[in-house]
Amino acid sequence: VCIHRVRSCSSIRFIKSKYVCVFDKSALKFSHQQRLFRTSAASCGQIVQFKLSDIGEGITEVTVKEWYIKEGDSVSQFDSICEVQSDKASVTITSRYDGIIRKLHYNLDEIAYVGKPLVDIEIDASKGVAPEEDVVETPPMSHEEHTHQEIKGHKTLATPAVRRLAMENNIKLSEVVGTGKDNRILKEDILNYLAKQTGAILPPSPKAEIIPPLPKSETVPVAPKDKAHKIPVPVSRPIVFSGKDKTEPITGFHKAMVKTMSAALKIPHFGYCDEIDLTQLVQLREELKPLAQSRGVKLSFMPFFIKAASLGLLQYPILNSSLDESCQNVTYKASHNIGVAMDTEQGLIVPNVKNVQVCSVFEIASELNRLQSLGSAGQLGTNDLTGGTFTLSNIGTIGGTYAKPVILPPEVAIGALGKIQVLPRFNGKGEVFKAQIMNVSWSADHRIIDGATMARFSNLWKSYLENPASMLLDLK
Repeated sequence: VCIHRVRSCSSIRFIKSKYVCVFDKSALKFSHQQRLFRTSAASCGQIVQFKLSDIGEGITEVTVKEWYIKEGDSVSQFDSICEVQSDKASVTITSRYDGIIRKLHYNLDEIAYVGKPLVDIEIDASKGVAPEEDVVETPPMSHEEHTHQEIKGHKTLATPAVRRLAMENNIKLSEVVGTGKDNRILKEDILNYLAKQTGAILPPSPKAEIIPPLPKSETVPVAPKDKAHKIPVPVSRPIVFSGKDKTEPITGFHKAMVKTMSAALKIPHFGYCDEIDLTQLVQLREELKPLAQSRGVKLSFMPFFIKAASLGLLQYPILNSSLDESCQNVTYKASHNIGVAMDTEQGLIVPNVKNVQVCSVFEIASELNRLQSLGSAGQLGTNDLTGGTFTLSNIGTIGGTYAKPVILPPEVAIGALGKIQVLPRFNGKGEVFKAQIMNVSWSADHRIIDGATMARFSNLWKSYLENPASMLLDLK
């Protein structure tokens, strides 16, 4: 009867004390206390304010573009928290802790400030985790914030999260090749190194895999060109006349353009223009387009322009240099990181193809495809947008024949490419023929580059494009 009463009563106080002694009193009380202990433990977690750390390049504020989590979600280390956009790039912020999101400090499109809380995370207090700064998935940081490790006389750059990942997997940072800015070791470098050691299969690289060409019967046919003259069609947008002036803050990439162009005004620009006969290059590209398409890469003229520029920079390295602010020293850049100006919905951005001097035309085309896809989606990282040493701007894709390009500091030269036009020209015999003509406009820093150097570089670049087979002699 007593057992029945214990099971059926909602409160233990209804049991008479003389019957309680018959049961295992300690076990009964322990069970009740254990339930209370579990309830209290869930509410004793340590709340850590996850602050936005310095992401480098002198950036002090960013715009929150997308949240990947919401309040109440559980996160682990390296999980994506949000995507922010500075005036230089879009950056993905990753979690430093394992825990539960308790508060988001910003809404979408609000300005977040470096050093201020981004989210509140509840972590397990028993682990004794000390609050630390958040980890940025994209590597660049200011020079003062670099974390160094002395290894045999040189310094290895890596964030604390990357070092912890290496330590957990017993990997020596000295054995890992960094692919970030200034050879910084990224999380992907650790994972790739670990995959090579264990044989794990990682997601494919963004660069397109080289696939053997298809048989002639399976070759992708070239779509016929529309020979009709294209007439620009105005974009149909609803016209709203509010009758009031509207003021908007300059943010994102537009703010970067303000800073860069203001700095460019300090440079005395020297201009040089010429025209290029691309008749042979047009024919060569038409022959290679199906082959590139069969390998999953869209082949444009830009990879040829970039590679020819790199071959010219080998002969005239002064064009691939930078001048310090005091104009006392010139630094000749070893890598040819050639930037390509892109017009996107976010504004003008200039990502660059790294180490063009050791890339083939196909590899350049593959990298351009990747940069264009990320640029259209607004997902270019800081690593893609920084470190450029020379720039080409293809205004011909929109229209126009000539331009006066503005140098992007700390670079010393830039080229603007016009549209390709079919025009009559004379050959060596005085006969008129149909030629594919493109105009190029160069701008150079006249403090260290004279007109003769710019003209000689342009002539060499022109010779490679007018006789594309000649590039084979100098390709490395």
